[in-house]
Amino acid sequence: MMGAATNREVNRLSVTIKDIARLAGVSHTTVSRALNDSPLINDETKQKIKQIAEELGYTPNYNAKSLVLQKSHHIGLFFTTLDTGTSAQFFYDVVRGVQSVIRDRYQVSVKGIDTYESFENVNRKAFDGIIVMSQSAQDNDFIRWVAEKEIPYVVLNRRIQEEHAVNIVPDDRQGAFSLVDFMIRQGHRRIGFIEGKARFQSAEERKAGYMEAMRTHALELDPMLIRQGSYDMESGYQAMKQLLELPSIPSAVFCSNDEMAVGAVKAVSESGRKVPDDISVAGFDDHSFSAFLSPSLTTVRRPIEKIAKDGAGKLVEAMESGERRSEFIPVATQLMVRESVKPFVPN
Repeated sequence: MMGAATNREVNRLSVTIKDIARLAGVSHTTVSRALNDSPLINDETKQKIKQIAEELGYTPNYNAKSLVLQKSHHIGLFFTTLDTGTSAQFFYDVVRGVQSVIRDRYQVSVKGIDTYESFENVNRKAFDGIIVMSQSAQDNDFIRWVAEKEIPYVVLNRRIQEEHAVNIVPDDRQGAFSLVDFMIRQGHRRIGFIEGKARFQSAEERKAGYMEAMRTHALELDPMLIRQGSYDMESGYQAMKQLLELPSIPSAVFCSNDEMAVGAVKAVSESGRKVPDDISVAGFDDHSFSAFLSPSLTTVRRPIEKIAKDGAGKLVEAMESGERRSEFIPVATQLMVRESVKPFVPN
């Protein structure tokens, strides 16, 4: 506890953050973060600062603070699109990851970039910070707009070239390579591929990983084995039906996400065949349902909730520090071997 003499050092009617900082032996930025429950400040320091603030009778002037800093207390969470190519599980994981960091300190507004005809309403009065869950290069104009308006922002899921941006990206290409390489080592040679949504960078990276694995093992890249999907169950179902109509069907099929893999498994079942006895099927993402399918789905774990959580933490740090930095953070993926892929035994 502070002594009475110490208390008298500060006039209770004009206590400021700088007064608290001087008594706590920390910077005024640290005091501000502690009083706002920032995750950047450890619990011991928060407790010390809050105790000093209480003893001094400190009361923040939120109205003045908002006017001076022009804070909206809103964060924008922007997806490329909310209508097509964004699966329900992907959306849920992203929102949950962001909210686990933001909690009730800011209001989070979820938007689709493709719904904006003009970005005029995206400014510092509307948003204190922005998280872009980017899936396509079509987002570049939006990202440049945000950067020009000097709104703190982070870009997740897709590699960008903008300066002063925190960019967190999963290694989709390596993940796809590891899965197809596993299939090949299980004896599969004729491997089908169901692509993700056209022009999405994740789809392009996964296709590149598939092709790289096939070339590494000197296997033929038959264009008839590559079918277009849209990251939903229906497109996986239709693409697999096309593959099953070929004169020589693949012994294994790699789907660019787990939801398409579910549709693919349904098509195999309807044809009178079984997974994995007659044809192996694998996905990508490792959604929560993948381990509970029958058979359980071999897939690639992409920790999208962690990426969203880390991105939200980086954004809060940028908003509170006022610093603009360039940082690229790659995130490893992990092959999850389950029941839907089995060794190929030629007839």
